[in-house]
Amino acid sequence: MDFRISLYLDKRKSKKNTPNLFPVKLQLYSVITKKQKFFGTGIDLSKDDFEDIFNSDKSVRGKKNEIKVFLQNILSRANKVAMDLSPFSFESFEKKMFRRKGASINIQYHYNNKIDVLTKNDQISTASNYRLSLKSLNNFLIAKSKGNIKNLTFYDITTDWLNKYESYMIKDVDKSRTTVSMYLRALRTIFNDAINENEIKRETYPFGKGKGKYQIPTSTGTKKALSREQLKILFNANTITPEEERAKDFWFFSYACSGMNIKDIALLKYKNIDDGNIRYYRAKTINTKKGNLKEINVPLNDYARGVILKYGNEHKNPDQVIFPILLNEDDALKQRRKVKNFTSLINLHFNKVAKREGFEFKISSYWARHSFATVSIQKGASMEFISEALNHSSLSVTKNYFAGFEDKDKKEFADKLMDF
Repeated sequence: MDFRISLYLDKRKSKKNTPNLFPVKLQLYSVITKKQKFFGTGIDLSKDDFEDIFNSDKSVRGKKNEIKVFLQNILSRANKVAMDLSPFSFESFEKKMFRRKGASINIQYHYNNKIDVLTKNDQISTASNYRLSLKSLNNFLIAKSKGNIKNLTFYDITTDWLNKYESYMIKDVDKSRTTVSMYLRALRTIFNDAINENEIKRETYPFGKGKGKYQIPTSTGTKKALSREQLKILFNANTITPEEERAKDFWFFSYACSGMNIKDIALLKYKNIDDGNIRYYRAKTINTKKGNLKEINVPLNDYARGVILKYGNEHKNPDQVIFPILLNEDDALKQRRKVKNFTSLINLHFNKVAKREGFEFKISSYWARHSFATVSIQKGASMEFISEALNHSSLSVTKNYFAGFEDKDKKEFADKLMDF
């Protein structure tokens, strides 16, 4: 075993106002790290009573026997908790040993733990998705069973329960299948984490494709992209205000930089510029693909260099962010708020320009990414090139990505596939 657990009378400091009483503690020793840690039991004993109860052949009765049974139960539970940990760690032991009764199978408890971990890892957007998922489960319980999330356990969530939740979300509250899928993928992860931590048995897992299992709905939303003609109109369009000019400049900077996400643009530092290229890692993949991170290399054209020159910070030391969207000292929460606000401003003011040019539909900053992909294909770029530029993990991901485009775009892609 990686650990040893025993009861220990801590004689370093006696109980206040009772100099002959000392706290009884759980003593944990890690065989691997050679470190130990103590946890309180809530029991104080004298040296003689501790010896009588645990270190002698005497049989004890009355109050002493009650204390002995109580402490032995704590010791037994501590060993069970530690045995279930793989690998053993003091932090994991403390979390499981001293949580409230029933927490191991409680959905809200596991969601909150997951949200805490994501927040500590600066995965603020993902943490927000888990909060929304948890909130939707609670709303479903209140609407359909007059219950609440506090009492929901893994064993309550069956295939039938999930089908009812899906129906409620789509029919009663008019949510899209994409939203349902996002919330249920979060729940599925909560199940998988609990199984991996030996909190629940795999038999309780309700998700899958087999008989009697629940399959999370999938939906590929139509990806919107601008044609070369539309891009030309917008690129040559006049702006009226500085806000419109800035929005237009950054929208086309994203397009010119292989559809770079606005958050990645905001996080760029001068050290990311190397020999006429921008080299960076997508923020979206930093935590999810640690073992397979791919550096993106974007050649800077004249337009992109012009935007950097026009809006870049005056101080160009390597660790300085290029654009004054964020401050170097901003934490993850501030970064998320600022990026969200900046993206909204781009969308708002770019659409003002588009409306004056006769566009009757809304254009978001993400259209720059889709437009880059469509124009690249139209100009003869290979699927491999697009896959690398978009930082997809495989060609199959890129093919699925294109499957979401409108029919007219798909036809152009198909016409180009055999242009070897």
